[in-house]
Amino acid sequence: MKLAKPRIDIGFATNNAPPVLAFWQDEIGLPFDHTQPIRRGHRQHRHDLRGSVLKINQMYETLPDNPPSGYRELLIAREGLSQAVAHVDPEGNRVALVPPGRFGIQRIGIRLGVRDVAAHARFYAEALQLPEIAPADLGADARAFLAGDTVLVVAPAADAPDDAAFDGKGWRYITFQVFAVDREHAHVLAHGGREGYAPVTLGTTARISMVRDPDGNWIELSQRASLTGSLEPVGA
Repeated sequence: MKLAKPRIDIGFATNNAPPVLAFWQDEIGLPFDHTQPIRRGHRQHRHDLRGSVLKINQMYETLPDNPPSGYRELLIAREGLSQAVAHVDPEGNRVALVPPGRFGIQRIGIRLGVRDVAAHARFYAEALQLPEIAPADLGADARAFLAGDTVLVVAPAADAPDDAAFDGKGWRYITFQVFAVDREHAHVLAHGGREGYAPVTLGTTARISMVRDPDGNWIELSQRASLTGSLEPVGA
């Protein structure tokens, strides 16, 4: 996968934006970037996450009470720490500030709980074409993959979903910024990924699609005009 930005983004939805925004801006200290209207009843509050983007999707329709996805925790490298400091936001999203180098993380990492670590390892290596890394502190049952400088930590979890829903509270999706959504989307499907939805162009902002991993966790592929200079479909 050819990344247009050397790191990935992460997002969730909320019906109660004010305390959530206060938590991420004041307690965690993320700089607010801007609010992007998505459609009627949906606004996205974008925050700088050490070069990645934290996408807080404010929804006016009540979110369904779906079980959590496999995305379990956001890990943010923070200078000056000697051990991890755990937090939970008002929606129940888990985030930990960690010393740089923990699990190989220099900027951010994302921890997943999965049913089958080997199946996810194949998916990340073949469908997403991510290199595997082996940090010394990873643990015997976990594996880690590098998306630019974002570390994805995959570990077995008895309560991992088998068909994760996109809608609901909690961490719900990650985003890869790429140069050619149609090409990358087709590659993922040809190598074991499931389709969430086919590529579509959103005005003059981005061309995006959704694919799903072996547990159904949602992954956005985004060809963003501000990064790529073009929203033209490029060879599927």
